[in-house]
Amino acid sequence: MPETGERPMRADARRNYERIVATANDLFTTRGADVPLDDVAKKAGVGPGTLYRHFPTREKLFEAVYRDEITVLADRAFALHDELPPWEALEAWLLAQVTWVVERHKLATILKESIDSGSETFQYCQKRLREATGLLVESAQEAGLVRPDVVGADVLRLGHGAGMAMRNCSPDEGRRVLNVILDGLRA
Repeated sequence: MPETGERPMRADARRNYERIVATANDLFTTRGADVPLDDVAKKAGVGPGTLYRHFPTREKLFEAVYRDEITVLADRAFALHDELPPWEALEAWLLAQVTWVVERHKLATILKESIDSGSETFQYCQKRLREATGLLVESAQEAGLVRPDVVGADVLRLGHGAGMAMRNCSPDEGRRVLNVILDGLRA
């Protein structure tokens, strides 16, 4: 959704916004970051004017796609926290993060390269992921299951590194890497 501080959108505008972001995500993933924005508008079922009203530049659309991707990923961590015991939630989250990195690395690379690390979007995404992962780590620590010196940012870095490594290995090798990471986190 638009950055905070903006007035709420009408329902039809919100639907158009969401459709544009979902379509852009799909096209950036399948065709690359240089896909014509008119193609995004056409596939989303909106006119170019609607797309440019929401996203005056390609970079603004990249930011919206990245924010959406990270919000979904972070929301998964919060849901796991509510659904599973602490260790199982942390393990499921690490697997979800690694899977996201493996499956979405090309899109994530494109988006990160297009977004200024000092931007509100980048700061929001970093904060949201750290909060989500920190909650899981702290819950597991309170249960005596994770080393006390571990912080959420450690798990994020480990998951990212594992995901990048697993792009070039078999599922069995990938699972072994995850098990090594999980064993290293244990109290």
